[in-house]
Amino acid sequence: MNSLTSVFKNVFEPFFQEETWAHIGEGFIKILLILLISMFLIRIGKQALNKFVEVRTNSPLRISERREATMVRLLQNVFSYVIYFVAGVMILETLSVDVRGLLAGAGIVGLAVGFGAQNLVKDIITGFFIIFEDQFSVGDYVRVGTFEGTVEEIGLRTTKIKSWTGEINILPNGSIVEVTNFSLHNSVAFVDVSISYEENIQKAEQVILELLEELPSRYEDMVKTPELLGVQNIHATEVTMRITSEVKPMRHFHISRMIRKEVRTRLNEHDIEVPFPRMVMYNRTEEAQHSSTLKGK
Repeated sequence: MNSLTSVFKNVFEPFFQEETWAHIGEGFIKILLILLISMFLIRIGKQALNKFVEVRTNSPLRISERREATMVRLLQNVFSYVIYFVAGVMILETLSVDVRGLLAGAGIVGLAVGFGAQNLVKDIITGFFIIFEDQFSVGDYVRVGTFEGTVEEIGLRTTKIKSWTGEINILPNGSIVEVTNFSLHNSVAFVDVSISYEENIQKAEQVILELLEELPSRYEDMVKTPELLGVQNIHATEVTMRITSEVKPMRHFHISRMIRKEVRTRLNEHDIEVPFPRMVMYNRTEEAQHSSTLKGK
């Protein structure tokens, strides 16, 4: 009984002392102040980063809007994580936790994990530089190795690319060595138009040029009036002319189809024949009769 009373006294007696509650109250106030100051710093820091981007917007050395938005989100997240980490360390110190020993142990564990997960570290570093350098962004049409499609998601470890047939290709960022981005600049649509070898080339060119002047008003994806480069190839039965058109990024497939349709329709309206396979049939019986008639004469 005496031992139980002694244990109870040793455990609960400090809670009945004024100094204990004063210490707890002081620690609670410190933690509350740390959290409030952290939230205030994060808010001020995010506003400062947004203000910095607004200043760069008016600068003649402005980077792309996509890169600005990506960099602002990345810097805001990094800034928030740093503030959270510092606040966490200060809260642990307030709770009388040996922070130096904890950080030393975490450093050793992190080093061991780093040696065992080199590919993971490589993926994260590569992903950071993909975002930092704005190599491509969500919505861009890219080619990475044998994979080609629209970027669905970019993370620090993996990138998801959706092919035009619907498959989602998940690529570790560390495996991305070469990237072809089709969405950064305007595309060029080119169409080869063939006319029959017997047709008048000058007439066909004039008809096509008149048509090309009308197309930009019909298709808003065209950046400027298409150009007729001239004769591209001469074959035994046809003459091929090439048309090029500068269009908005990734709209060259659609515009190429539309140009083919428009040119084909306009050539038909002017009775300009396009080449097509022909088959000539001879009746051997009639040829034999014709030959015998000639011999009789």
